[in-house]
Amino acid sequence: MAYQIYFVRHGKTWYNEYEKMQGWSDTPLTDDGVEVAQKAAEALRNVNFAAAVTSDMKRAVDTTRIITRRNKNNLVPQELSEFREQFYGYFEGRSIDESWFAIGKPHNARTFSDIVQKYGFDATMDFVKEADPLHDAESADEYWSRIERGFKKLDRIAHDGDKILVVTHSITILGFAIRYPTPELKVDDIPANASLTIMERDNGVNKVTKYNQSLID
Repeated sequence: MAYQIYFVRHGKTWYNEYEKMQGWSDTPLTDDGVEVAQKAAEALRNVNFAAAVTSDMKRAVDTTRIITRRNKNNLVPQELSEFREQFYGYFEGRSIDESWFAIGKPHNARTFSDIVQKYGFDATMDFVKEADPLHDAESADEYWSRIERGFKKLDRIAHDGDKILVVTHSITILGFAIRYPTPELKVDDIPANASLTIMERDNGVNKVTKYNQSLID
């Protein structure tokens, strides 16, 4: 069975505005966040989605509802906690720059992008858990095991040739692009709020064919 997954990042939130770490912590969409979600909804209104799925974080749920209300198929979203963002543990709600500095410093890296470039995406996740004084943050193995459970749930929802909407989070989408790239894929930044990334899933094999595509004119 082969189907397409349309990953959309949620609209801008207050923690995005204040540049704070936001994994399992949750803040509402800003007015700008609602506006970009509405523009994404308009761009996707005629896509023939067979189902709509969202992370159970309110910022993703609210974005999904904005999109599905405008889509021609009038779908009822299904919440799957498996598609949450990585859990940052102790660093939840803290400054993004200060957090990544603390996480990367033992490895001679100062920013998220520095860590990923030097050590890879999975090691970056492991460094978060290592730096968390309580080690509550998710490791790469914990994270990808959760995500794989989410894909298996999508397989039970989808049929051959379907298009499935999944509203999720920035680092999650970036991780997909790094882990499942096609040769021509360009991954040069974290996906923007309300941007589109498309994945082909064919008998359990994932390939990201489009990344961080703007849905806003």
